[in-house]
Amino acid sequence: MAVVKPFRGVRYNPARFDSLQVVVAQPYDRITEKLQEEYYTLSPHNIARIIQGQAHDGDQPTNPGGPNVYTRGRAYFDEWQADGALVREDQPAFYAYELIFSVDGQQFSRLGLIAAVQLVEFDEGIILPHERTHSGPKEDRLRLLTALEANTEQIFILYPDAENKVNALIRGAIGDRAPDIDVREIWEDDVTQRVWIITDPDVLAKIEARLAPMRNLIIADGHHRYATSLTYAKQQREQYPNAPDNAAFNFLQATLVSMDDPGLVVLPTHREICNFTGTAPADILARSAEHFTVKPVADLTACLNAVNAGVNSHTYGFYGGADVGFHVLTLKSTELVEQLITDDHSREWKSLAVSVLHKILLEQVAEVPAHGIEDKTMIRYHRDPQLPVDNINAGNGNFVFFVRPTRMDNIKAVAAQGEKMPQKSTDFYPKVISGLTMLPLNPDETL
Repeated sequence: MAVVKPFRGVRYNPARFDSLQVVVAQPYDRITEKLQEEYYTLSPHNIARIIQGQAHDGDQPTNPGGPNVYTRGRAYFDEWQADGALVREDQPAFYAYELIFSVDGQQFSRLGLIAAVQLVEFDEGIILPHERTHSGPKEDRLRLLTALEANTEQIFILYPDAENKVNALIRGAIGDRAPDIDVREIWEDDVTQRVWIITDPDVLAKIEARLAPMRNLIIADGHHRYATSLTYAKQQREQYPNAPDNAAFNFLQATLVSMDDPGLVVLPTHREICNFTGTAPADILARSAEHFTVKPVADLTACLNAVNAGVNSHTYGFYGGADVGFHVLTLKSTELVEQLITDDHSREWKSLAVSVLHKILLEQVAEVPAHGIEDKTMIRYHRDPQLPVDNINAGNGNFVFFVRPTRMDNIKAVAAQGEKMPQKSTDFYPKVISGLTMLPLNPDETL
């Protein structure tokens, strides 16, 4: 069963800031060097200083005693609580979390619940991953978690609730009262982020009971942080063998969203290949013709329209520079999926658009080395399709494949098989931002 608990969150004191926009941030893995500078300029209390701090000359990243970004993050966390910039909730709470946003002119509202979720191994079938992870980010996050003894970000988890009964409980609890937090983060400033604090014990119990029987919850964003939290909890249990099951370090902070929430939007993630000259773009098109129909199109707009049109998920856009132009590639037959992808995977996995892209187009046709994808030295991932085109035109990239979004039913099907999609198979929009609530994980903390 899923164990989901209210908690006494630490959050920014609204009385200390004219707007909380100056303290919230994107998740750590979306904070570029440029965005990091912007967050630092916004406020000496911006959460980026903790979750993705700036390195200093003389830092010792692997030394637990520092100095490094992790020890400075802990110093900020302690200092901000001491000076009142951060305050602790008086009583346990769930936090209703609504995002209001538009995509292609259509407005959406996505409702979530910020809660403490008990950590379980994936083979228990309660919480499932859907994407592969890399070791580097997990090592980085473990050092930060060990230094902080707190979750200062939330991961994003989807739960099965076809009738959205949990959403109904949340809506009933918040009614028409004004949100306790109403903010727009600067990177996605067209997204309204609203939070309501729910402390009524009866409502908390009803929400907790409704979520308890659920299985096959899926991690949408935050795989590295979940894996890190599993490792951290194991280390803490070894250090504190008499700690109770409800010790806070056995939990992590998450935003839970129904898989059937009408505001659940997945965007595509396009693949730009860089630092690779093994196969010329023109040769990729020629080789593709054996298994794909190849059609030239006028420009990026026409390319994306063709990729997203119709029902064929195995249609891809391609751009290899001004001399090659834009093309649309469509797999000639779905039977080719089983013939060409010989790995030990289910048909559900092999049929994914991103699986065909990686296993056929990138590995077999373009012959991009697997290590260049794994260590990310030869690939860049993009939400904005114009960025890789600009990179290639400037001589900073080789070619790009454009892909359509992964559908929710595909995500469910692959996760149910116990398999993981290629990295960056999904881009859930908008992101769950950092700095709304924080979960202390001190050894004596319980839930």
